[in-house]
Amino acid sequence: MKAELVAEVVTEFKTNGRIVIVGASLAGLRAAETLRDEGFNGPLTIIGDEKQEPYDRPPLSKQVLKGLARADHTLLPRMRKVDADWRLGVAATGLDRGTKQVRLANGDQVPFDRLLIATGTRSRPWFNSKEAALEGVFTLRTADDAGRLRAALAAEPGRVLIVGAGFIGSEMASVCRELGLAVTVAERAEGPLVGALGGVIGDIAAEMQRDHGVDLRTGVSVEALEGDAQGHVRRARLSDGSTLDVDVVVASLGSIRNTEWLEGAGLATGRWGVACDAGCRVFDINGVVTDSIFVAGDIARAPHVLYGYQFLVQEHWDNADIGGRVAAHNMVSLEPQRRPHLPLPAFWSGQFGVNIKGVGVGPFADEIVITQGSVKDRRFAAAYGHQGRIVAAVTFNHGKWLEYYGALIERSAPFPPPPPGYDQANGMEPIPARFPKPGVPTGNPDVVLTGHDPTERGAEYEYRPKKR
Repeated sequence: MKAELVAEVVTEFKTNGRIVIVGASLAGLRAAETLRDEGFNGPLTIIGDEKQEPYDRPPLSKQVLKGLARADHTLLPRMRKVDADWRLGVAATGLDRGTKQVRLANGDQVPFDRLLIATGTRSRPWFNSKEAALEGVFTLRTADDAGRLRAALAAEPGRVLIVGAGFIGSEMASVCRELGLAVTVAERAEGPLVGALGGVIGDIAAEMQRDHGVDLRTGVSVEALEGDAQGHVRRARLSDGSTLDVDVVVASLGSIRNTEWLEGAGLATGRWGVACDAGCRVFDINGVVTDSIFVAGDIARAPHVLYGYQFLVQEHWDNADIGGRVAAHNMVSLEPQRRPHLPLPAFWSGQFGVNIKGVGVGPFADEIVITQGSVKDRRFAAAYGHQGRIVAAVTFNHGKWLEYYGALIERSAPFPPPPPGYDQANGMEPIPARFPKPGVPTGNPDVVLTGHDPTERGAEYEYRPKKR
């Protein structure tokens, strides 16, 4: 009888329950599709502050800027028809947990029984609002951003200045050189990609940029932008006292997580995102898990079993894709059927003729070792280690080996890793990875990920006798 009552509750919710998704991008779309796939037939509302239907963001800094695709031609493929009330072009401005309603900028209030937060991130703007308003100053996050920047690059400016040498900044520098444009990259750190991949790889990336004609300036910041009488940017002043004549400036200064609309809702939110458990359920401000509010995508901040249960934010395509699916499944499932979202972080970047792919969390590491290939030829693999185990890997034009390293990370394999079958690099000696120091990570349990489907992974402890 008890099982029958439980089944009736689930059926009733799938028939009449109200679900609201705030965020009409990858995570929100995949969640909506999964809800319908799992038999949810109740009212479904999808809210998005952009007027466009969900679109793919990775092509914006690659194909769109090169002119190979139009900014408005990057819509995400639909896996199935989604019967939903789409509220596009209107932002969510508040959440009332007491009455279970989402407040919108147009004054509407949308009721829900379960809510998915998938509001993602936005570009960090230039720090001086007057300078940011100059014509020729851009950020890159949205399709509209990409369309405007593409038009500016197509006009063949005399020099482009990119402030910030992370992945997006480096990709844009690569595009500029492919288009034959003079480009300067200003980076406060010791080299490109240092925050994500460390100083050792940063040195390689810096050499790669300079080999392709990029005027790379490291250890400097841009202190001010100056415009002409028509309000167009023309000059940049750097912290080393130098000045640059520029026609286009792109601020690639990282992202801001869109949590402001949740202020006062009593949830565990902040500049690092929305805290949740591994099942995508949001924590309240006291750390108590909620049962009606879930989160997915770039904004979700969850503990990961492979990284000392530290809370991670993963701004990766796979995390949004799989996270949206897992959150949706758990929203319409009872506790015994819920799944953890335990992705192994992965990324890829194409720049200067090199396909860079990575897996794991590099900044968690303190050592790195080149394991395969040749750094000189820009075709190699490297593994990252922390406290005697492999925690991440990166490849340059050697992506076929990434699955091998991913499997080692999932098993908490020893570091340095066992030598690969062939194409071994000379030396194989670990050296400091040279990451910026945000703090010393805690020790890790011996945990392995099991399962083949990323949406059905679980964790198990693996007993290992201590060495004496």
